Amino acid sequence: MTHSGRRILAAAAVLALSGAAAAGEGRLAALYPQDGRRAMTGGDFARFPGAGILFCRDAAGVPKRAAAAWLIAGPRIVMLNAHNFRNKRLEVTRAVADCFFQIAGRNYDFEPESLHLGTRPGAEALHITDDWALLQLREPVTAATAQPVPDDSAGPPTGSEPLPVTMVSPAGHENFGSATSLESCTVRQIDPPGEDGIRQVRHDCNNGYGGSGSGLFDAEGRLIAMHSASLSMNSRRSYDGEFHYGAALLLEGTLVEALREAVRRTR
Repeated sequence: MTHSGRRILAAAAVLALSGAAAAGEGRLAALYPQDGRRAMTGGDFARFPGAGILFCRDAAGVPKRAAAAWLIAGPRIVMLNAHNFRNKRLEVTRAVADCFFQIAGRNYDFEPESLHLGTRPGAEALHITDDWALLQLREPVTAATAQPVPDDSAGPPTGSEPLPVTMVSPAGHENFGSATSLESCTVRQIDPPGEDGIRQVRHDCNNGYGGSGSGLFDAEGRLIAMHSASLSMNSRRSYDGEFHYGAALLLEGTLVEALREAVRRTR
């Protein structure tokens, strides 16, 4: 995929996060003709631990649900999309201090200076494979279990072999009538890795505004990828690997290295 195409996807991701709902019938539409989403249950939160929500305050100071976020690698480390805080040109769009993490019914503040972006120093654009960020919480989470650090050596192979996954969206989607969402769907293609050792996956999981950061879990219940963007939101068109698909980044390469380093720093 070209850098131009990745920039287009990154722009779509920013729109997905913005919370601007589609009007009229689009509010309860879907990305694809099939829509197997359902609300998450207590059992789902037990099966897919670490599922949390990023809340950010609007101009009036009112907290608004923004995106999915994950407690991972330890009780103080949160993983989410970089586009929560930067636009496609890496300009600041939101301050960390205006946001907080919610999990298991409790709110946790971030360390404002702890933001670790997936982009390399000197980068001028945000792409799918570096659309990740890590933050540290001021206090550890005790009421929920974190996702383990992924074993990137056991990642799925590059190519177009279908891979069944479950998309877990603890922050829900604005085009779905529930505060949470879960769906069985398929990764259709895994692209070759970029210079950061992270690969983009193309999937047919439904998504909507606010669904950024949703987790893709494999059949063994391992968190393997984090959703970043979708094209033609609410269009109900069939999957197309070039023009109409959901994009996520595999948890591997520099992201796994950053998670391991975050564990060392927070011990």
